[in-house]
Amino acid sequence: MQPIPPVEKPKKSFGRTLLYFALGLVTLIVLSSVFGRYLSDGGFDDVNGTIALVEVSGAIMDSKDIVRQISKYRRDDDIKAIILRIDSPGGAVGPSQEIYDEVLRVRADNKKIYASMGSVAASGGYYIAVAADQVFANPGTLTGSIGVIMAFSNAEKLMEKIGLEPQVIKSGKFKDVGSPSRKITAEERVYMQRVVDDVHRQFIDAVAKGRNMTTKEARKLADGRIFTGQQAFELKMVDEMGGLEDVIAKLGKAVGIEGRPKVIWEAPKGLMDWLMASSNIKELKANWLPAQFPSLQYLWLPN
Repeated sequence: MQPIPPVEKPKKSFGRTLLYFALGLVTLIVLSSVFGRYLSDGGFDDVNGTIALVEVSGAIMDSKDIVRQISKYRRDDDIKAIILRIDSPGGAVGPSQEIYDEVLRVRADNKKIYASMGSVAASGGYYIAVAADQVFANPGTLTGSIGVIMAFSNAEKLMEKIGLEPQVIKSGKFKDVGSPSRKITAEERVYMQRVVDDVHRQFIDAVAKGRNMTTKEARKLADGRIFTGQQAFELKMVDEMGGLEDVIAKLGKAVGIEGRPKVIWEAPKGLMDWLMASSNIKELKANWLPAQFPSLQYLWLPN
């Protein structure tokens, strides 16, 4: 008797696999949008008052969304106060200053805003914190790094090896400062140092104003050093030790909310927003920008 040959299972085509993948992706997008809308309503029971939470996470390279959220809650009479939850090593100077200014507008409108530091709130992250009414840190939070950095890359030798000879036509002697095709001159270094020093002075002034220090006192802390939250507290750089739950309780009490406040926040709107928020894209951008496009940075980014 001849043995019965095994029955071969039909092979799945690549097209069918791709179809299944696409259907699964669409399902994830729909579900993430639904849950995103649900989470944006907050996670606590509604009682006598509502506090809004605005998250600043990752490198600060763009301020539009954060400023939009703060501005929205500032103008909403149902929002009694705002918490700025910071977990950031800082970032570009301009966006950090825009967030700082919007925090000051909240205070000008007589609405309280507290800063809550997570694992790190350094450089630009600390800059925006000092604009708040009160600043809270964990004992192990990394903060400080009051300073400015501007980085350039010099690819002159590499260009020589591959036979690339850039030709530049410019309208002034400082127009191509920081060009990767050549070293900066001594005169250019002095000129750029003045620019960095001016922005550094702006940072020091913001710290002095926000922390009720003299400019001399703030300058002593402004050499780029980082501090733990405990050290920062002892140096009067922050007001209190405590995590997010402590901030919620104390801010609620400060605005006259009895019991636990309702806390609302904006969750990612969909799958792509969630992926962007949970990835290291911002950090990679922060690493790449200073080398490719010289820009002023309130940034603490150790190698």
